[in-house]
Amino acid sequence: MQSDNASHLQRIPVSQHGLMRAQISPCALKVTDTLQQAGFMAFIVGGAVRDLLLKSTPKDFDVATNATPEQVHALFRRSHIIGRRFRLVHVMCGNDTIEVSTFRASAAPEEHGDHVTDDTGRIVRDNVFGSQESDAQRRDFTVNALYYDPANEEIWDFQGGLNDIEHRSLRIIGDAMTRYREDPVRMLRATRFAAKLDFHIDESARTPLSQLADLLGNVPSSRLFDEMLKLLLSGHSMRAIEQLRDEGLLHGILPMLNDLLEEESGNRFIVEALKNTDARVKAGKSVSPAFLFATLLWHELQIHHQTRLDAGETTTPALFSAMEDTLGQQRARLAVPRRLDGMMKEIWSLQPRFEQRSGSRPFRLLGHPRFRAGYDFLLLRAESGEVPMELADWWTEFQAADEAQRATMLIASVVTEQPKRRRRRKKPSAAEVVEIVNE
Repeated sequence: MQSDNASHLQRIPVSQHGLMRAQISPCALKVTDTLQQAGFMAFIVGGAVRDLLLKSTPKDFDVATNATPEQVHALFRRSHIIGRRFRLVHVMCGNDTIEVSTFRASAAPEEHGDHVTDDTGRIVRDNVFGSQESDAQRRDFTVNALYYDPANEEIWDFQGGLNDIEHRSLRIIGDAMTRYREDPVRMLRATRFAAKLDFHIDESARTPLSQLADLLGNVPSSRLFDEMLKLLLSGHSMRAIEQLRDEGLLHGILPMLNDLLEEESGNRFIVEALKNTDARVKAGKSVSPAFLFATLLWHELQIHHQTRLDAGETTTPALFSAMEDTLGQQRARLAVPRRLDGMMKEIWSLQPRFEQRSGSRPFRLLGHPRFRAGYDFLLLRAESGEVPMELADWWTEFQAADEAQRATMLIASVVTEQPKRRRRRKKPSAAEVVEIVNE
């Protein structure tokens, strides 16, 4: 092992870490090889290196280089520069996209106008380039600050990240209070990584979390949504949600879950929903964000619905108004994209229709485009005890039955006898009046 005392750099050979070039995405290798052949430094960096060392499959591969975005863009025909806070380059190879970032400075000179923070210390613009060592200092956690050179299969470790991986420790780089103020989303990332990787959060990184939870209110709600979606789709969402609650971070994002997780009925529903999500993620199946947030906001919707019913509104109009109340209130904290609204509303509005099992109604519901999502939602409600399991079983059987069997399954509707309407006497015509008078 070679060591650079000035920068604390450890260059770890493949014989010690075991990560081979063949494990790297061909697209990522093409990017690093092209950059190195052009005379630039280029490394696989971040989560991909961490995950490969933990024997798991990376979701994507990122590259870090000393080439500027313009220099990277010039080398790759299928690429474009993105980002405002910090410019990046997306390089496309077939269906794969590799994100290439330029080494960042650890601290910008005071006169440099491209390093801007707000009153709370959050970085709002940071187009300041630096060295590889300073780039390592700017990364959030030591386990994400490992650089892999595919050319010689070395790992460059400036922050002791390899040792932290071996000890399953999540340690923040630098002063935790400062780093969380620079980007409060790092607090959510800490809980996500701890849950996903089964790591413990180092005490120095954990202590400030509850003190700085309010800073999440200063993060754009759309960015909060993106980070929460990553957390919920990590395959360990239940553990992550519980850790958010324990650290006092949940209140500023999904505050209704704080109370809901304490209620027996609400807790069962949320647990079933998150268990279902985790199972699908681990099985490699897709998960609909709209379905996921429909489950998380379901009990909040019911509260709004009941409030409107108590005010005298009729059931269906009250339900649709409650949907707007729920989504509007939540959007102020966590920007659930409006493109998801339609599916969420359809899932919710289908639930009362599952109660209707007579006449042609079940057949019409079976042909609804969102039937499957609504049915899966009904199963969660039944598994949590919110509705009778018999109702879910009936719909399970009804789907599998043929037309003749379905006809025998229909439940006779209760017909209430309507009061007889009095027949209005027909007014006599003018000729009839004359005839009566003549009599």
